[in-house]
Amino acid sequence: MRYSLDPIDLMVFIVYAAGLLALALWISREEKSHQRSTQDYFLASKSLPWWAIGASLIAANISAEQIIGMSGSGFALGLGIASYEWMAAITLILVGKYLLPIFLKNGIYTMPQYLEQRFDSRVKTTLALFWLGVFIFVNLTSVLWLGGLAIQSVAGIDWLYGMIFLAIFSVAYSTYGGLKAVAYTDIIQVVLLVFGGFFLSYLALQQISGGEGVLKGFTILTEKVPGHFDMILSPDNSEYMNLPGISVLVGGLWVMNVGYWGFNQYIIQRALAAKSIQEAQKGIAFAAYLKLLMPIIVVLPGIAAVILFPDIEKPDQAYPSMMSLMPVGIKGLVFAALVAAIVSSLASMTNSISTIFTMDIYRPVRHDKDENHYVNIGRLATVTSLVVAVCVAQPLIGQSEQAFQYIQEFTGLFSPGITVIFLMGMFWKRTTSSGALAAAIGSALFSVLFAVFVPELPFMDRIGIVFLMCLGLTYFVSVRGEAPKNDNSVDISDVSFATTSSFNIAGIGCVLILIGLYATWW
Repeated sequence: MRYSLDPIDLMVFIVYAAGLLALALWISREEKSHQRSTQDYFLASKSLPWWAIGASLIAANISAEQIIGMSGSGFALGLGIASYEWMAAITLILVGKYLLPIFLKNGIYTMPQYLEQRFDSRVKTTLALFWLGVFIFVNLTSVLWLGGLAIQSVAGIDWLYGMIFLAIFSVAYSTYGGLKAVAYTDIIQVVLLVFGGFFLSYLALQQISGGEGVLKGFTILTEKVPGHFDMILSPDNSEYMNLPGISVLVGGLWVMNVGYWGFNQYIIQRALAAKSIQEAQKGIAFAAYLKLLMPIIVVLPGIAAVILFPDIEKPDQAYPSMMSLMPVGIKGLVFAALVAAIVSSLASMTNSISTIFTMDIYRPVRHDKDENHYVNIGRLATVTSLVVAVCVAQPLIGQSEQAFQYIQEFTGLFSPGITVIFLMGMFWKRTTSSGALAAAIGSALFSVLFAVFVPELPFMDRIGIVFLMCLGLTYFVSVRGEAPKNDNSVDISDVSFATTSSFNIAGIGCVLILIGLYATWW
């Protein structure tokens, strides 16, 4: 299914793109009076306010694999996929309360840097190389591929040219200014994204109701596809392997969420750039509330497509197909919102790739260079990663039916081990480097063995079981080895987890809202 943009829509999009690029360059030029340091480029001079942090967290997270991929999963399996979003809100509160203070106390640039402080360079290098591989060959490729498909479906431009455009656009506005340019332009991106998503959901429900109102349309939708509103899937559901019942609430999804929101470089880097711990925590709370809205923006259009576009070839075509409902002018604005989300995530990922490569791989080898040299190496790493991702996107992602599930399956091979390494390293002083490496290797090994020999086990259950196995393996290896040489772990009793009353109230409010949501749709 292919469409084309009206000239008015195309003009709206061009104005948006030009305005975004001009804003990014203006933000970047504010610092032209002095030589840019690595802290300026990779951590925005540690000056981000809470509203920029919260908006940038969501913009980095909600990209093509979220909007298109999760909307496709909404088409295939329904509202149950929203568990990723709603449980992420609770995870963000926990990260802000218990994990973020430890990272900020250690004054790190990257997640591998913390691992070197806590363990040794072996653990740091192993995880740094892993993250570079995942960011380039899974995250970047999936965002570019789905973004190219969206441009092809909406604008009628070949997917390859769409990917090249996205890559060039991302480089143009983010490479010079670094994280600061990315974070502040993300504010506009999120506003446009939320508006576009709500408006699309509104149009879809109006179409379903025949113009009789949103509530009427929603009622009709729940009556025609009631199975798409089950939050806890039964074993006889065809999508049970992707969302295995009650395990969604008490099993492996927690491991995935904690690993993603707590230890993922391109997510947590925004909080590391905060003015203070208070600003970082307020930004985390702001992002948690925005996550509550995401199912309306990305999942509901996918469910509506079951009625409005039942004959699409792949679930991932649901969101681009729905955009045909948009009136002239608004369609260009919503298309701009979609591209905004894609470009924002690309910029976030490439900035984190350049940070890890420069600070964890390159700088230890060439430690005698000045700050400007490392900034230029970071820029080169950004461009190189995008070129590689464009070249391999179609072979790696092109054959997947649901890109979102593909990403979860692949990252699920390593998420249990990474989560164990960080949690054990942060909260148990006896954890050794050998124990951490055992968890990293064991996570991949155990996951592959389960996938080969127990294929009927849902991948989310597999993640929970592998997490427990890695936890036991790390404990066993650590207690049998020598005491760790580096003791940068922090017992809960050693660090102050004091938070502002507003953060605590925000956390309680978020949990209560989520309880209400699950009680409604169970």
